[in-house]
Amino acid sequence: MNDNIDNKRRSLLKTGTALGAAALSGVSLIAQGADASNGQKAKVASADLPLPEYDNLDVVAMAESLKKGELTPIELFDAAYARFQSRSAINVVAVDHFQQAREHALTLSKAGSKERADSNAPLRGVPFALKDLHIKVKGTVTTNGSPLFKDSVATNNSTLTQRYMDAGLNIMAKLTSPEFGQTATTESALHGDTLNPWDLARTSGGSSGGSAATVAARILPAAHASDGGGSIRIPASNCGVFGLKPSRGRVPMGPGAIEGWMGLSVHNTVTRSVRDSALLLDLTQGKEAGSRITHQDQSLMAAIKKAPKGLKIAVMNNHPFGLPIHADCIKAVNKTAKLLAALGHHVEEAQPILPIEGMFKGMGVATTSGLLYTIQEQEKLLGRKAREEEFSPIVWRHLQNAPNYTAQNVFSARSAFDDGAKAFDHFFNDYHLILSPVTAVPPPKIGALSLNQPYDDFVQDIMYASPITALFNMTGLPAMSVPLHWNDDGLPIGVQFAGPYGGEPLLLSLAAQLEQASPWADKLPGFIS
Repeated sequence: MNDNIDNKRRSLLKTGTALGAAALSGVSLIAQGADASNGQKAKVASADLPLPEYDNLDVVAMAESLKKGELTPIELFDAAYARFQSRSAINVVAVDHFQQAREHALTLSKAGSKERADSNAPLRGVPFALKDLHIKVKGTVTTNGSPLFKDSVATNNSTLTQRYMDAGLNIMAKLTSPEFGQTATTESALHGDTLNPWDLARTSGGSSGGSAATVAARILPAAHASDGGGSIRIPASNCGVFGLKPSRGRVPMGPGAIEGWMGLSVHNTVTRSVRDSALLLDLTQGKEAGSRITHQDQSLMAAIKKAPKGLKIAVMNNHPFGLPIHADCIKAVNKTAKLLAALGHHVEEAQPILPIEGMFKGMGVATTSGLLYTIQEQEKLLGRKAREEEFSPIVWRHLQNAPNYTAQNVFSARSAFDDGAKAFDHFFNDYHLILSPVTAVPPPKIGALSLNQPYDDFVQDIMYASPITALFNMTGLPAMSVPLHWNDDGLPIGVQFAGPYGGEPLLLSLAAQLEQASPWADKLPGFIS
């Protein structure tokens, strides 16, 4: 298969009639302009696109319409494809699979009603996309946001990819991520800057920024994402969508590796609706060959149908390093606390005592060592050493530091993570959940968290992006960003809930309750008119 990886994001109108269903219907696929330097909004009218109601459909609604024969897979493909094109100003596509996806949609659409009814794939024909980081589709490229991987073709599917395919999802693209997921923005030399649909001068977050921006811009109802320090929750917060980081071991990482970054990194999705998140997790959770962590077999779709009562929720409003938290982020937490109280939950300020210094030192060891391993494995495949010019300055510095870590450093890192996990486990004996900010600041401007800047400047800004979220990566606990607040500038600011290990049913149950009490589905970025 030939994948289009084009730094200049050339117009896909050039691909001709092989992808031309949307173009043949008379739809203009020319991207609207956007001036990212001043945040000017490029207006995109949904009424001028095929299937105008598409913007309001989530995965569950699409699947139901497909099953009833009200929509066909090719109609959904055309609608999604047209939106990828008309909303391309936000720059979310790293690798396109449009031709393969359209051919697959046509094949599915030609099937008869009996074949549709007999299918074991509940999401047969629903459009979807993967994050362009550490997940594979056989015969296609995953670039990891790096020039070193831009021609690296996968020889197999990831376990999670296969589960998505088995569920019936039609994978249309791989979505942008920063270089090796090493920052909380989605900007890279290989693919350019992914912009926030709510303000084109600001970052969509990272490292799943392409996924979150795609969902926020109503291009897709849901997309794959991953999280090694906040990379699902930060972009979900920045883009006003829902994002759940599952417990360590719930979603498969293999077959190449059973854990990412010594257990820090996990896979899941970002979605517009809570029920989509529950359904997609139901369809993909569970052990694979090599797994040594098992979770109780729980129906997450069943969990969201039962509203929780009388939860005891701790509010953790402090930055792990004592730095200030922006008033807008505190306001989002306080507003949510009032909503929780109105729903009958008990909310009070409290937090566990954690070995912060050891945990964050350990995180540096785990992430940079994991990065070095990834590069060394690619060097073996390429038959040569990686070169400095193939990396951003920040990533190159990480690679120079990584060989200095010892086995004792790695052991100490995992011990610190375990000590933090024990502290949280004891804390959850007294509280059901923890409420906190996702980030310490609203969505930053493009460039603030770039990997192409002096190291000291980068560290100063990144400290406001992910330390709160990272606590739950190091301890392997589930946590979610819920879009419950928009500030006076119209920027979304999510709030984070974390729970005990294996606590996804309770988190999703609460999220569904909050979604009903304070809906966000009708909120559209100014980018969409």
